[in-house]
Amino acid sequence: MTAQPDPGGELRELASDCVHCGFCLPACPTYQLWGEEMDSPRGRIHLMTQILDSGQGNAAAAAHFDRCLGCMACVPACPSGVQYDRLIEAARAWAEDEPGTAAPVLPPRSRRERAMRAAIFATFPYPRRLRMMLAPLRAAQRTRADQLVLRSSLLGRLAPEAVAALAVAPGPARGDGARAGRLPERVPARGTRRAVVGMLTGCVQSVFFPRVNQATARVLATEGCDVVIPHGQGCCGALSLHSGRRAEAMAFARRSIEVFEQASVEAIVVNAAGCGSAMKNYAELLAPDPAWSARAAALSAKVRDFSEFLAELGPAAPRGELKLTVAYQDACHLGHGQRIKVQPRGLLQAIPGLTLTELADGGTCCGSAGIYNLVQPAAAAELGARKAGAVRDTGAELLVSANPGCALQIIKALAADGHEPMPMAHIAEVIDASVRNQPARSLLH
Repeated sequence: MTAQPDPGGELRELASDCVHCGFCLPACPTYQLWGEEMDSPRGRIHLMTQILDSGQGNAAAAAHFDRCLGCMACVPACPSGVQYDRLIEAARAWAEDEPGTAAPVLPPRSRRERAMRAAIFATFPYPRRLRMMLAPLRAAQRTRADQLVLRSSLLGRLAPEAVAALAVAPGPARGDGARAGRLPERVPARGTRRAVVGMLTGCVQSVFFPRVNQATARVLATEGCDVVIPHGQGCCGALSLHSGRRAEAMAFARRSIEVFEQASVEAIVVNAAGCGSAMKNYAELLAPDPAWSARAAALSAKVRDFSEFLAELGPAAPRGELKLTVAYQDACHLGHGQRIKVQPRGLLQAIPGLTLTELADGGTCCGSAGIYNLVQPAAAAELGARKAGAVRDTGAELLVSANPGCALQIIKALAADGHEPMPMAHIAEVIDASVRNQPARSLLH
């Protein structure tokens, strides 16, 4: 018997909000790439409606859902308020075979694709497993064996996802501080205490960008916050949620809720856009679970992006001069998902000597999108090249972002465009350099 993908009719109601006006088309990166109706939000919603009517879909529909970045650029562009993010997450779940969920209504992916996705989700949400990969990764980079792999056309055909993962892996300057980057469970406020906050360290952030977490904790403490950093925290579930692995995401969410409930904090500060977006969505994710719905809603209400929280708190520490021209990149799950655009720009513009420039395509996804640059490497590379060109055109000395996935993707794209490498920093690192009166050159390495 064919599984029914929407027994309560909720998805059908969400899909019916789409009036097929087409305002989403110019905002959609995949429609920009290919000009195909079924690779636009409007087209994908049409496919979803067909599947809701019939209870089953085909491989072509599954491919169109997989090619969506989930960047949510269409959500603010839609005059009808269509919740496309919820629709695409549900559609992706139709291809998954998770314990405790209905049977998939889309054909299974190939054995190779299933194996690769299983490897991704067995590794990236687990910082300890990611750290175990650092030693062989560094050995390959030191001997330039990674370059041999990247140039192998055979491996590129057999395992393009593995090649893509190696291509975006950061170099030693960004990763080798992981061990030294471990933080204490509590960083005391400097001066008068203004708040007690929890801090999410993240998975990719804690392993590949530990300096970002160090900078985040220092800035929060300098601004008068006691910073609680629970060592028992794990993955927030963002990668799983945005990939349609809903049951897995719910398990990660429950663990995060328990850990931060025990921390007894007033707010939970997140410095990775995708993680913040997912945690703010816990209320909706766990709404069907009576034992967790209220707890999820309470935690979601405490979650703040780093820039959002600092803007709400207001500055206490004086800012030192940074004579820099910087370009700010809007991470999709921050700008589109959380509608946080003004706050990071305001924080940067408040730094004496700093000049802020804008990217011409600032609202277009760079191609990272969770695991998108691993499972859709060709499309991600094209979007990355476009973003690299837009970054170069600003003439900025430094690119600033607020998400580790964007950082990895754009660093790769900038390195591939034939120009000199361009420095990149998280906004927390820029503010940290300012409040510590460090020279601008400390960010340009």
